[in-house]
Amino acid sequence: MYSFGQISSAELMQLLAERVKERRLERGLSRQALSDLSGVPAPTIARFEQHYAISMRQYVDLVAALGYTDQLQEVMREPRYKTIEELEAIRRNKNRKRGRR
Repeated sequence: MYSFGQISSAELMQLLAERVKERRLERGLSRQALSDLSGVPAPTIARFEQHYAISMRQYVDLVAALGYTDQLQEVMREPRYKTIEELEAIRRNKNRKRGRR
């Protein structure tokens, strides 16, 4: 299992599922109504909300149907760094097409 800072990948998936469910309920949408808007089957939405498992494509479809594509486009838009050395490495590698490790 991967760990992203202080939150595990499982915790992050749970958080994302909870947010989708919150936004769905705020709009008064049933799972079937969100399914109709997004093209993601209602049982898949239920599985995501309960077990936090979904494909990236289906997640993007749900987010788009709820009107949050602009926020999704901002994910990882800017590089993160903790030291000047990391920033310099980012600048040197800006146009790389392949990794080296």
